[in-house]
Amino acid sequence: MSLENQNEESKSLRLVTGPSADFSALAATCVCFANAAGGRVCLGIEDGQRLPPESQRIDVQLLDVIRKRVGELSVNVQAAAERIVAPNRGEYIALTVARSLGVASTVDGRYFLRVSDTCRPVVGDDVLRLLSDRPGFPWEGMTALGETVAGADAAQVQSLVTRLRASDRVKSGVKEKSDDELLAHYGLSDGSSLTHLGVLLVGSASARARLGSAPVVQAIKYDERGAKIHKWTWDDYTLSPLQLTDAIWDEVPDFRETYELPDGLYRQNVPAYDKRVVRELIVNALVHRPYTQRGDIFVNLHPDRLQVCNPGRLPMGVTVHNILHASRRRNDRLATVFHDLKLMEREGSGFDLMYELQLSQGRLAPMVEEGGDSVEVTVRRRIARPQVIRLLAQADAMHQLTQRERIALGVLAMSDGLTARELAQRLELTGRDELVATWLGRLPAFGLVMRSGKTQGVRYFVAPRALKAGGAEGSTTLTRMPAHRLRALIEEDVSRYPGSSSGEINKRVGAEIPYRTLKRALDDLVDARKVLHAGVGRGRRYRVAEG
Repeated sequence: MSLENQNEESKSLRLVTGPSADFSALAATCVCFANAAGGRVCLGIEDGQRLPPESQRIDVQLLDVIRKRVGELSVNVQAAAERIVAPNRGEYIALTVARSLGVASTVDGRYFLRVSDTCRPVVGDDVLRLLSDRPGFPWEGMTALGETVAGADAAQVQSLVTRLRASDRVKSGVKEKSDDELLAHYGLSDGSSLTHLGVLLVGSASARARLGSAPVVQAIKYDERGAKIHKWTWDDYTLSPLQLTDAIWDEVPDFRETYELPDGLYRQNVPAYDKRVVRELIVNALVHRPYTQRGDIFVNLHPDRLQVCNPGRLPMGVTVHNILHASRRRNDRLATVFHDLKLMEREGSGFDLMYELQLSQGRLAPMVEEGGDSVEVTVRRRIARPQVIRLLAQADAMHQLTQRERIALGVLAMSDGLTARELAQRLELTGRDELVATWLGRLPAFGLVMRSGKTQGVRYFVAPRALKAGGAEGSTTLTRMPAHRLRALIEEDVSRYPGSSSGEINKRVGAEIPYRTLKRALDDLVDARKVLHAGVGRGRRYRVAEG
């Protein structure tokens, strides 16, 4: 049994029994799951535990009470409760919540949404976004155009079913279905009619145009002054989203450009953009856009960067600050087809892959920006630190690092060291425990990452020995200076310039040293009575203690 995640949460049995029972809180949790992808609430398992107490027993009548109370306190929530016997013979209640087709809420009008492993309230303008993201009947399954399966593009149908049967992500039982059964299985048809998804993927060009929101892609090349110098368009609806990814990569020659990079006595050709990154960007734009909204996809090629701009905002619950961790599908069936055809990674791992690839190639991580009605993802063309490529390759060959360990090592290698808070922000984390346990993982034990400082001043950096072995040594930097040397420099500076402020000391000792690090060392000297101060706040000045 797993711990809490996107689809599972553990709750104490006290939530539904005894004087502290709170069925309203349970209903709110069910609303969270119903508005997301569904899930399961394990009643009788304490937070952080995997199993219920061995002596715990469940009264069967409690199952009916839970079903009744959840139904009374929520709207558009379907929940089924059953008693489960755990491997340790303890019992708990598994409350399975189905994904709601409409918008779920509590009876008093509150909305919640499951994001990662937490339930968050939906308030203000986000309520309207939730309503538009969760129509009563999904756009993919509608048949309003009146297109029939017989009118589908035969070549595209045959290509799709052939690729599905050849994919190792499709179960053998599904592969044995007939062509018509496969279309129905993936939601492309409903009886003899093509659904909107079916028209999008295997319909004729004229039918796809009548959808009104079938993707139109514009690739525009700019020069150094921001002037347009070339343009490619895919606006005749002859290609389905399944074909657009390859067409864009094949027809834009800039994606296949290379440049030379020094490598010891030799030079190596490096691609301007990694094919996997470009494909992932385009696939994300095609799969996660709102198909109830019109708007073109723009692929903007600048001399130093690639920007992909998609109409619509991020799905509810996903922000630019949690995109590495939050996972929400806007178009479920379309995403399933892309996944089974191996055109995209599993749910929630696409951005992880792009981060890993960019960092492992010495490039900056992708940057995501959300506008009022669009999302833009930027990846850099140039390699900022070529030495990082060898460092990560050698570290992975020796230790078989996990994807998260490679990302964390890449982030640190691209800098001169980061505090725990700064590293957590780069990795979009909220807790230090998660940073150490799942992202840094075994890196300190392997001697690849070192730390200095204590508590809030903890700083992580790539071990100098690892940098040297990977050929990634840089110039000496004060940011990794041992604490005792920093204190000695501060004491010498204050003796030369008595009456200085902490900011003035920081500039003279080394502006690249984080102010908080220097201030902590300065406070240590004050506590040791080696440095004295007078004044308060911004007026505080320092001098060396006499004698």
